[in-house]
Amino acid sequence: MKIRPKSFRIKLWIYFVLFTALIFSLLWLLQTVFLQSFYNDMLINNTKQAAASISESFNDDDFSNIIDELSLSNSILVYITDTDGSILYSSDQFKGLTGRSHPMPTDKTEETEEGFGKHSQRGGKGHEYRSLPDGYSDFLSSLEASDSGTYESTTDGMYVYGAYLGTGDDKKVLYISTTLDAVGPAVDIIRMQLIWGTVISVIIASVLAWFIARGFAMPVAKLTNKAEHIGSDDFPEDFRKGFCSELDELSDVLDETSDKLKKSRNFQRELLANVSHDLRTPVTMIKGYAEMVRDISRTDEEQCNADIEVIVRESDRLCAMVNEILEFSEMQSAEVRPEPEDVDISAVVRRVCSNFNSLYSREGGRIDTQLQENVIVKGDAGRLERAVYNLLDNAVRHNGESKVINVTLTQEGGNAKISITDHGSGIPAQELENIWDRYYTYRSRNKKGVSGLGLAIVKEIVKMHGGICTAESTVGIGSTFIIKIPV
Repeated sequence: MKIRPKSFRIKLWIYFVLFTALIFSLLWLLQTVFLQSFYNDMLINNTKQAAASISESFNDDDFSNIIDELSLSNSILVYITDTDGSILYSSDQFKGLTGRSHPMPTDKTEETEEGFGKHSQRGGKGHEYRSLPDGYSDFLSSLEASDSGTYESTTDGMYVYGAYLGTGDDKKVLYISTTLDAVGPAVDIIRMQLIWGTVISVIIASVLAWFIARGFAMPVAKLTNKAEHIGSDDFPEDFRKGFCSELDELSDVLDETSDKLKKSRNFQRELLANVSHDLRTPVTMIKGYAEMVRDISRTDEEQCNADIEVIVRESDRLCAMVNEILEFSEMQSAEVRPEPEDVDISAVVRRVCSNFNSLYSREGGRIDTQLQENVIVKGDAGRLERAVYNLLDNAVRHNGESKVINVTLTQEGGNAKISITDHGSGIPAQELENIWDRYYTYRSRNKKGVSGLGLAIVKEIVKMHGGICTAESTVGIGSTFIIKIPV
């Protein structure tokens, strides 16, 4: 399969790999560049917490044990001295591990106040304390000069914290120090681990990203294939749903669009098959009679007028046929919906009946109306008028010798009911279900209509307004066409 650089699969794979690289870049920064500062902040915070714990337990009986535990767990060096710098107690991180204790010598123990000296009798004589760090006298001076009674210093990878224990003349000095650069050697180890971890992770991520991108790209490719064949006879319908709801919805939209295109194409084929002959007939007659006027009857005024009358009549029929075809095609393809507005259907029916009556009366016909007033529906007045016009036109074309057409309008329940009855030859029962189909009445009822789309247009208009169309007929007596539209 050809790989396209800008394809969905390649882009998704690249984004996934870049995301992995970004994550490991952040890890590199955190574990190498910022690790030391994080580590130092943690040690300083732990040292301050240890100092606070020592201050709180200064007068406890197990004060020395608390110092040993804190120095061991926090890796700190602790001194307790008097204000002159004499060591009263010391502890470091190795004290608890080796079992060594550093009690104050006997001669100093006797000089120490009872409250603190009792903590310094572990281990007996002969043991010495760790020597005070260099610059301890400067530390005491800085602590004494501090307004807060505490002292902090960070120099040469060492953090020092100092504070006073107790108050008054009996106060003692707390000195705590810890090494800050101990993490330095570990950074090299971490860096090597990150190098190998990054390489392995990027390789694994690239492989996984490729399969994930392929999983996403396959349904997209199938949808692309569907889109390429949309509306065709070989339109694929094997798309497997469930992978992604958005893709499932897109597949449904493509299916609906394909169905609409197929219907439109079928309509066009049917239009050409059923109407092409009927369009050619008036065009042929117009051309033939025009040639007769030109070559034969132009000198005979009476015959010339008769020929021209045929030309005019066939031209009108051709225009009416084309208009009906275009109107029905528009409703089918564009799915036009009427603008919702209040329509006085009583006034619409009365106006159409009045227009027909003025023409139909010249042929000796009559339209009897029984219309309920002020029946209001929601819809498009122009299209509703077109539906009533088509029904009346159909009744006039198929009316019998009585020349009477009955039109009624009533409101029944939640519907406006329009009934138009002719007294023609009627329609067989087996044909009533098909009379609303396009071209059906045109083919089956001696082509008395214009194009066979009149009742189909009525059905579409009524359907747009949420209504229904029905028909009742008795052979030899007549037919009643009924439409119901919600008020």
